[in-house]
Order: sequence, then C-alpha cells, then structure tokens
Amino acid sequence: AGEFQMGSPDGDSSEKPQHLVKITKPFYLAVHEVTQQQYEKVMGARPWQGKDYVKEGADYPAVYVSHDDAVEFCRRLSKQEGVEYRLPTEAEWEYACRAGTTTAYSFGDDEAKLGQYAWYDKNAWDIGEKYAHRVGQKLPNPWGLYDMHGNVWEWCQDWYGPYGSEKVVSDPVGPAQGNYRMLRGGSWNVPAPFVRSALRNDTHPNSRGSLLGFRVARTYSAAP
Repeated sequence: AGEFQMGSPDGDSSEKPQHLVKITKPFYLAVHEVTQQQYEKVMGARPWQGKDYVKEGADYPAVYVSHDDAVEFCRRLSKQEGVEYRLPTEAEWEYACRAGTTTAYSFGDDEAKLGQYAWYDKNAWDIGEKYAHRVGQKLPNPWGLYDMHGNVWEWCQDWYGPYGSEKVVSDPVGPAQGNYRMLRGGSWNVPAPFVRSALRNDTHPNSRGSLLGFRVARTYSAAP
C-alpha cells in the first residue's frame, strides 16, 4: 500500500490531470507477464499457435489473449490455488510500474537507457525481431518487476474513462461501464514515448493480437 502521483503533466490529454492516488490495500503483482507455459497449464489452450508475429516457447509471453481470456485465467488460477488472482487496476499497475519514481520511466528520464529495461521498436521491430520476447531478460524496475515497459501491452481491470478533477483519489477502479478496457506498458513495436509509466492505451475487450498479454495481481491477505 502507498500513494503516488498518477498521470503526467507532460503527457497527452488522457494522462491529465495528474492527481494523487492512495492505494490503501496491499497487493502482489507478478514479476513478469503470464508466459505461454503458464497460460497453457491453466487454460489448456494456445491461442497464439500458428499466428503471425509470435515466437513460441515456454518463457515467451502468452499473447492473442482477450480481456475475457485474462479474466478467465485469473478465475481458474484462483480456484486451483485457493487465493484470489485478478487483473490489476490501472492505478495499481502504474503504482507498481513507477515503483516509487516520479520520472518518465522507472529508471529515470534518459531514453538512451531504455534498451536495458524494455523491448520496444528500436531493439525488436526495427531489427526484424517482430515478436514479444522472453520474459525477464531485461533489467527489473526498483521493485523487482520485469517488462513493465514494453514487450506486450498488459490488460488492466478498468474500463477506459478520463481522469476526474479530484485532487486525491483512493483505490480508483475506473468507470462502472464502458466500451474499451485499459492497456498499459507499451509493446515491442512502439517507440519510446509509448512505454512511459503514465502512458494510457485502451482497446475493445474482445481484441486479440501479438501485442496483447497480461500479468496477474493477487489480493494480499495476512495468513490466519
């Protein structure tokens, strides 16, 4: 649990206004995106198989996963393990991505260092490696989370909605309904500005593709 400034005064209009968010409930977040091996183990399916712009292998991110697929993965995993897995809220995602930082990226503002932390257009698409790369190959952020910048866009719980005018918000979950679900983090084919901590994206919840994956969150509860 903690608090942070969500959004960016320097970003596009969807990132404004920057506002204080209080995360009142502690949570766990997976150290990397759900892998193909993990997805197949839980879902018994390989939706990326034979598709374009995919490299197959145990440690590559599960892609061609819709929002509903990601939610169903969490439901089945929760049932298997007896604890609650879910998608992170957009606020939880940005809080975890920033890891206590206030800069454009979790490692600072220097775009020249991005290749050490992220798969994005310069070290993937532009050199012909047109696929999501194995998880955990780059440096982690200050909280030990890998691939928060780049590799695949990650589904969040929230429906898309503009930020409100409130200066302080606690545990925001987005609008009650909408047409598009939130995506965070950028992907292997986008330029550096699109993998910033504050960058917001959204798409139809039924969307599937080589750029779309997810990581799970887990609600924290103290052992009885």
